[in-house]
Parts: sequence; C-alpha cells; structure tokens
Amino acid sequence: MDARFTPEFRRRTIVKVSWRLLPLIVVAYLVAYIDRTNVAVASLTMNKDLGFSPSLYGMGAGIFFLGYALFEVPSNMGLEKVGARIWIARIMITWGIVSGLMCTVTGPVSFLSLRFLLGVAEAGFFPGMILYFTYWYPAEYRGRVISTLFIAVPVANAAASVISGAILGMDGMLGLKGWQWVFIIEAIPAILLAFVVFRQMTDRPAVAKWLDADEKEWLEGELAAERRLVEAAGKLSVVQVLTDPRVLAISAIYFFSATANYGITFFLPQIVKNLGATNFMTGVLTAIPYTVGILGLLAFGYFSDRFKERRRHLIAAATVGGCGFLLAAWIGNSYWALAAMCIATIGTYGSRPTMWPMPSQFLTGASAAVGIALINSIGNLGGYVGPFVVGWIKDSTKSFEMGVYFLAACAFMSGLVTYVARRATGAVAPSRRRAEER
Repeated sequence: MDARFTPEFRRRTIVKVSWRLLPLIVVAYLVAYIDRTNVAVASLTMNKDLGFSPSLYGMGAGIFFLGYALFEVPSNMGLEKVGARIWIARIMITWGIVSGLMCTVTGPVSFLSLRFLLGVAEAGFFPGMILYFTYWYPAEYRGRVISTLFIAVPVANAAASVISGAILGMDGMLGLKGWQWVFIIEAIPAILLAFVVFRQMTDRPAVAKWLDADEKEWLEGELAAERRLVEAAGKLSVVQVLTDPRVLAISAIYFFSATANYGITFFLPQIVKNLGATNFMTGVLTAIPYTVGILGLLAFGYFSDRFKERRRHLIAAATVGGCGFLLAAWIGNSYWALAAMCIATIGTYGSRPTMWPMPSQFLTGASAAVGIALINSIGNLGGYVGPFVVGWIKDSTKSFEMGVYFLAACAFMSGLVTYVARRATGAVAPSRRRAEER
C-alpha cells in the first residue's frame, strides 16, 4: 500500500466526498419521496371530495410503482451512459411537472393515469443514486452512506405529514381545494432543485476539480481494485444479470420489505385519523413513527459496516419490523398501536442499509446498473401490492386490522428469504476479501 494513503488520509478523503455530495443527494431524495407519498395526507380530504373508495385509492397510490418498475432498467442504463448529473436533473424536472399536475385530478381515470405517469417520471432516481455511490465509495463505507441517503425517507414522511396537514388548511384559497394546494406547493422544490443538481453534481472522482490529485488517485485505485476482485469471480453480462439467482433473491427480499413499508405509508394517516384527530394533528402523529425509524437506519447501517456483515443484520431488521406490525394489529385502534408502528419502522428502515450494499458485492459497471435497477423494479412492485391489498382488505372487512397482519407477514417473509438465500446475501465485502488475501 502506498505510504501516502494512511487511514487518516482515507478517512479525510471520504469525509470530503461526503460533505460535497451527500447533502444535495439527500435533499433531492427527500423531495422525491415527498412527491411520491404526499397523496397519503391529501387523501384525507381528496377521497371524500372525489368519491374514492379505499380500494380505488390503494390502487392509485400503488400504480405509481408499476410505471416506476417498467422504466427502472432503461433509466439506469441511461444514467450509466449519459452521467448522473444530466440524468438526475432530467428526472427531477419531469417528476416535478407531473407531481404538480396531480392537482388536476377529477376522477378515477385522471387519478390512476397521473399516478402511473409520476412513477414513469421518477423511474431511475433511487437505483441511480445506489449506482452513483459505487462510483464514489469503497464497499466498506456503503452501508453508512446508504443509511444517510435513507434518512430522507422517514424525514420526508414526517415532513410531508406535518406540512401537508397544514396545507390542507388552505382549502378554498383561490378557489382550490386544500389537497390541490398540497400537490402544487410540494412540486415546486423538485423543479428548482433540478438546476442545482445540474450545476453541482460531479459524475466521477476523475473529473472532480474539488479533489486533490492524490485523493483522486487513491479513490479511483481503491474502486478499480474492488471491481477487479468482483469481476475475477465472474463478470456477468447484462442478459445474465436478468436471470441471476442472486439478483432475483435480493429482488424478492426487497419486494416483501417494500410491500410492508408502502402498505403502511399510504394508509397510516387514515389509520391515525380514525383515532379522532384533526387533519393537522393527524399529520403530526403520523410523523412520529417515521422519526423514530431513523434510529433503525443509523444503527443497522453503522453496525453492519462495522462488523462487515449484512445478512444477519438484515434478518434481525426484518424480524423487528414484522414484530412491530404484528403488535400493532393485535392492539387495534388505539394510540398504543402507534407506538407499535414505531417498532415496525425501526425494522423496515433498518433493512435498507443492510440490503442495498449486497448487489455491489458481485456486480460492477453496466451489470451493476442493470442489476440494481432490476432489484428496485421488482422490489417496488411491492409498493403496488401493499397499498392495493390493504385497501381491498379495508373495503372487505371495514377495518385495517387484517391489513396490518398482512404487512407483518410480508416483513417476516423478507427475513425468511434472506435466511434461505445464503449465496446472494452472505457474500464477503470486497474490502474484507482484500484484507484477508493480504
């Protein structure tokens, strides 16, 4: 090892990269997630105004993920070819426009169509960010970095719950409904931020003018060495990636986890509303589980990096999430169920930083772009299944209880698949293999 690249030098370089890239990426994902899920709070008045049943609303909330899944792989291939700076800015402008157009919804057809188009517009953003991290961060740092990215999810859910709840109070202003103002106001940041991304984001270390020459040399060398180690075990073609058992196993894990996560995300405000809270207080109370979920993100991301182990941490996170949902369903319609939901979010959010570093342990380059996008595509179909099934169960039973039991089963299934799929989830990170080979 080059004597210049001391542990302190490496740490300082990663910190420098993180301060430059992560704040912008996290804010962009926060805005994306708000525009994806603000329909949950808007539904508190929109469903009544437009006559939407729980099952129709659940279908509309989830159909976003069908459009999202269809265009994930081509979008990530576009990012790999064009570069993150241009591609991510393009995604943000298109989703901001479609998100704002949600204010024009007048019935089932326009609701379903615009939710589907919103998914198409946002497709590729999240897997693009996961791919982008492989351009900048050695494997030993990715769990913590992905944890940082995912902080945007509970923050976005919490912020959207409170802010959207307050915006609903604008009902009647300029002749518009409160839920229409939710979509208009919360679409604007995406469009504005796209120009900041275009100006500030740097595609790869080699073209980063803000890095010193030795910092570029170490970072590029470290990442190239990891790619060689991964490819030495067998480089997959794009076609092989699409049928690789490891990719499909991780896709299944994410599918069950996403089903549990989005099944509750789109219905939690309505569940809380049943406790008798006002629209604003519903937003505030809904924010609590998402805020507590940050603990799971940070803890599981930190310890899975520290111990260089993903599989057992992922099983533990899935189990915690399943137990939280199970407890919430058993308790029923009370504020104690909200406390149980806090346990559920610790587990569901904790599964993200333990799962997402896994694909880069056996995928690089174009195969990584396709594999990560495919995992996200299949996994996010759970974003359709979860809300749809919960809405259908609510229509059938007039209660959310059995729907939450269903979400508990999905969380436990993600842990079970992780346990069974040892080859996909038990790989040793490249940095650890390199240390062992020395």
